Formats: sequence, C-alpha cells, structure tokens
Amino acid sequence: MLLKVVSSGEMISVKSEKSENGVLNKRILVLQELGGKYENCYVVTVLGNLATLTFEKDELVFATMRFQTREYNGQLYMDIVATELIKK
Repeated sequence: MLLKVVSSGEMISVKSEKSENGVLNKRILVLQELGGKYENCYVVTVLGNLATLTFEKDELVFATMRFQTREYNGQLYMDIVATELIKK
C-alpha cells in the first residue's frame, strides 16, 4: 500500500527476549492513505532494522502491515506492525 508519512517518532531501544542481542529497535510512525486530508491514518510500530531508517513528513512509502488484536483483562487492543517499508 502506498502511504504518506504524517509523523515519525524517535527510535528507541527496548529490552526483548525475542531479539538475538536482547535489545530491539522500535519507532512509531503515523501513515496516511493518499487522496486527501481526511483519508485513513494508521499508527504503525516499526521494529528491528526498519526502525533505524529515518522518515520525513510527507515522504511516500510502500508499506506492508500486520494487524493484530489481543485481549488483556477483558479489554481488546489492536496493534499495527509494519512488516515491510520501502521508501519511494
């Protein structure tokens, strides 16, 4: 899907037992569909090597996203993780 970067958070490193070295890079992006100012927006988590890339406002990217839902204490939460990002 072709999307526009609305904002990019700072990259942070978090402890992770799933990572080889025990640390995982993480960045939060806000991506918007093309077409107008009221198009759908997604708050997307970018992990690993993809999180080391820098993104500028209004930059176009091709993104593949994974939508996950989980339950915790009777509440439902949705996570959106970018599995692939390619700068245009």
